[in-house]
Amino acid sequence: MDLDEGARTTRRRGAELEAAILDAAWDVLTERGYARLTIEAVAERAQTSRPVLYRRWPTRADLLRAAIEHHRAQHVTAVPDTGSLRGDVLAALRDLNRHRADVVIVLGTALSDYYAETGSSPEELRRLILGNRRTMDTILERAAARGELDPARLSPMIRTLPFTLHRHELLMTLRPASDAFLVTVVDEVFLPLATGR
Repeated sequence: MDLDEGARTTRRRGAELEAAILDAAWDVLTERGYARLTIEAVAERAQTSRPVLYRRWPTRADLLRAAIEHHRAQHVTAVPDTGSLRGDVLAALRDLNRHRADVVIVLGTALSDYYAETGSSPEELRRLILGNRRTMDTILERAAARGELDPARLSPMIRTLPFTLHRHELLMTLRPASDAFLVTVVDEVFLPLATGR
């Protein structure tokens, strides 16, 4: 059975078909890297035809960006609100570690050909992955309202430090960080700098 016939047999349309394609694109990307993310490979994995993909995403760079956005949308979580700065930052790091570690690793290891092909950088895709989420801003605003810290102490570097250190650990080990690492980042690095205690 050829792919066109298979696509007709499954009769997926609209959002269902698009989700299947984007899931397939994400799987191909994480397994093979961007160099082997081809329209043909994704069509085969999604059990559809190449023209179906080309109608939606004219280039594989377009397909990659759509797959990243789709993956992000499947893993949206609320900003933690544990009642303490320490609890909120740890919860946010643990959530990132559980649900987005694979994305960070892919950004750092599998996309060198994408960056060369498009002239972009990991920062551009990082913004795409994170979207408009301002998790740390919300956490810090709540902590300031509770009197746990003085916002004037927080330089841009300190504000993002837990996530920067986490991202570094992911890229150095190519696996999710240990919980002991996350606790150390919060207790021994971030909180002393953010609160002065």
